[in-house]
Amino acid sequence: QVQVVESGGGLVQPGGSLKLSCVARGDITNIAAMAWYRQSPGAQRELIADLDQNGRTSYGSTVEGRFTISGDTTNASMNLAMNSLETWDTGVYYCYVHLARSGTSAWSTYWGQGTQVTVAS
Repeated sequence: QVQVVESGGGLVQPGGSLKLSCVARGDITNIAAMAWYRQSPGAQRELIADLDQNGRTSYGSTVEGRFTISGDTTNASMNLAMNSLETWDTGVYYCYVHLARSGTSAWSTYWGQGTQVTVAS
């Protein structure tokens, strides 16, 4: 069984900062990639940032230069440092993990339950 757990959401004023964390636990043998997605009210879930097993990162255009993803897929953990937050950054932030479990060669995708980030004055 695999669990993906996010933490660190909350309420912050425009221009402020927050840090999100994600950890995956369970019978994991390998992680190909981890990522953060955001679902804002009335919008589709969008990719914010991702990290692969070689340490390469990429960002969505709406957050590049303001958000920084970090982590280590071998430790099944990652963070998202969010700076210069704006009201449109409000949404539920989800952790995504693409991994392999023990006893199988198949790759699977797991999602966390999401953490709410609200940017408001």
